[in-house]
Amino acid sequence: MLPRHAAAPAALLLIVCASAAAASPLSRTRRFHLDATCQRILPLLTARGEEQWAQGWHPELLSGDRGRGSVFRTRRHDGHETVWIVTDDEPAAGRISYARLAGGSNMGLVDVRCSGDGEGSTVQVSYTLTGLNPEGRAYASEFLADARYGAMMAEWKQALTAALARGGG
Repeated sequence: MLPRHAAAPAALLLIVCASAAAASPLSRTRRFHLDATCQRILPLLTARGEEQWAQGWHPELLSGDRGRGSVFRTRRHDGHETVWIVTDDEPAAGRISYARLAGGSNMGLVDVRCSGDGEGSTVQVSYTLTGLNPEGRAYASEFLADARYGAMMAEWKQALTAALARGGG
């Protein structure tokens, strides 16, 4: 037991250490069904494939194309840049994953899993983000908020469905 005069500094030290600890990354996962095989869907979830359905998506390939280690860059309409690297590309296993760094804001992972479900496929998309500063933490929290993320996945489903109907994938 600490002497009474040491208890307050010890408690303060615990509070400071707890607040200085790294924050846990934030993560959100959603699934949706598409009336297509994973062999048709997964090519649409690559850097070049997303051009067929993601409005404003114009990747600049920096190395490779879609295999592990391939790097590309995207820019939002407001000029913010994100650099992506393919960390896993196993279409036969139904998966593709990316690491991403949104300049000065946040970094994280995007994992896509696709599995046949008898009447098409189930696509699972997980984003895991860590803010690099207070603004980045706020962005990650807002981006991964349940309602916003759910709306984004609904938009993905609608856009992918339209691309598949046009013969994409």
